[in-house]
Amino acid sequence: MAPSTKYIFITGGVTSSLGKGIIAASLGKLLQSRGFSVTIQKFDPYLNIDPGTLNPYEHGECYVTEDGAETDLDLGHYERFLNVPTSQSNNITTGRIYNNVITKERKGEFLGKTVQVIPHITDEIKSNFYKLGQEGKFDVVITEIGGCVGDIESLPFIEAVRQARWDLGPGNFLVIHLTLIPYLKAAKELKTKPTQHSVKQLLEAGIQPDILVCRTEHHLPQEVKKKLALFCNVQLNSVIEAMDAESIYDVPLLMKKEKLDERVLSKLKLPSKTNTDLENWKDFLGKLKNPTQEVTIGLIGKYVSLPDSYKSIIESFTHAGASVECQVNLKLISSEELNVDNVKSKLSELDGILVAPGFGERGFEGKIETVKYARTNNIPFFGICLGMQVAVIEFARNVVGLEGANSTEMDPKTPHPVIALMEEQKKIDQMGGTMRLGSYACELKKSSKAYAAYGKSKIQERHRHRYEFNNAYLESIEAKGMIATGKNPETGLVEIIEIKNHPWFVGVQFHPEYKSTVLNPQPLFVKFIQAAIENKLK
Repeated sequence: MAPSTKYIFITGGVTSSLGKGIIAASLGKLLQSRGFSVTIQKFDPYLNIDPGTLNPYEHGECYVTEDGAETDLDLGHYERFLNVPTSQSNNITTGRIYNNVITKERKGEFLGKTVQVIPHITDEIKSNFYKLGQEGKFDVVITEIGGCVGDIESLPFIEAVRQARWDLGPGNFLVIHLTLIPYLKAAKELKTKPTQHSVKQLLEAGIQPDILVCRTEHHLPQEVKKKLALFCNVQLNSVIEAMDAESIYDVPLLMKKEKLDERVLSKLKLPSKTNTDLENWKDFLGKLKNPTQEVTIGLIGKYVSLPDSYKSIIESFTHAGASVECQVNLKLISSEELNVDNVKSKLSELDGILVAPGFGERGFEGKIETVKYARTNNIPFFGICLGMQVAVIEFARNVVGLEGANSTEMDPKTPHPVIALMEEQKKIDQMGGTMRLGSYACELKKSSKAYAAYGKSKIQERHRHRYEFNNAYLESIEAKGMIATGKNPETGLVEIIEIKNHPWFVGVQFHPEYKSTVLNPQPLFVKFIQAAIENKLK
């Protein structure tokens, strides 16, 4: 490991879903604003190799990096806050750790030794802790440990963190423990006992937290902070209040107000650069909170009961909406509830319609009816991945006249497979990590809505799919007015479709939402919102 790199570990206690990812991203943003180069990684204690085969209801969306890694959705937060790409090395699971160790054992790399959790598993965890630091690009590596302290699954990670303190030495290592201070309404009291127990579990594992970040619905009085400091063995100024925020994008400024970054710099013996550059962030927040107009956009998908399934899309609307000073009111609508009889009544109040990515035939016909409604009523439409494929199928059926047109994913025996399995996918029998993943090039037609959005003819976007537009039908579909305005220059894969005589009808095979950040809103989302504004003003 590079001795100049500092390592921060963030653990969680009392309950899950406290927002370790947002605290990690906010601290990273504050350190970045002071001129330090920062990266954040997530270690997840589940046995899946990655989240790629997980149902979104299990774990929220699967986020895809530039290099094609299927990762935890927290990596999306890291990129959105830091504006720096992550990679395969930024998300490691227990499954990957054990897979690596067992692969080495099968190759005989342990020279006949008994392979054990300590030292072999913990050594593998630590080598992944340090991997990004060894690249020499980062001053600070922040590592978020998934799950809760005390979980059986987390024990090897917690032990590896304990060992890392001795590997790294004083001044190079820091543990931040995120915890909950619940408020008992009947007693009108904030209770510190759950946090005391959580820290006790950490101490039993050999780890003394350096800083406590306390999630709370009420301000922490000084006496509560003193109690926490006394019983948890931390300095009083290292008890940080993390009040519930109006927006996740408020958290960096709230943490700055609480001086989290100053405590970190002091403990890591880093120079305290006072000229923090957060002006762009404050400008974004100003626009976000003071919109001059608003639109209502329907997000049509089959996982809408868990909004985290569409986390990157939802955040993309936040970034793009703020950039044009527009409040985007998102209405999440289940495609399973839509049919030919009710589609008008359920969608008539919308200024724009987005059909979301997904897999499988559940809710598919509802998406077909949605696309038809948007197309025939000149409602701005944006289709992403499966959303683009649905648009092609609806157009093929109802405009080109190809009866029974479908995707071979939904109907392997369709007479008109306008969407079909990619050639390289036909011999694959494993599900995990085998899709078309990561960043690929796309060339745009200069007369297109996509070109008007990006302002250039060559773009790179991230992918996650198995099925593609079947070019055997391209000529007949284009003849009726649906044009392929973006293609992969090497394979000819259709990446973007648009309908010529429609105010704004764009479908993309890639996932533009993965690259949207606070400081660089995704261009297609910006133009889609502007089209929705124009539609509302009609």
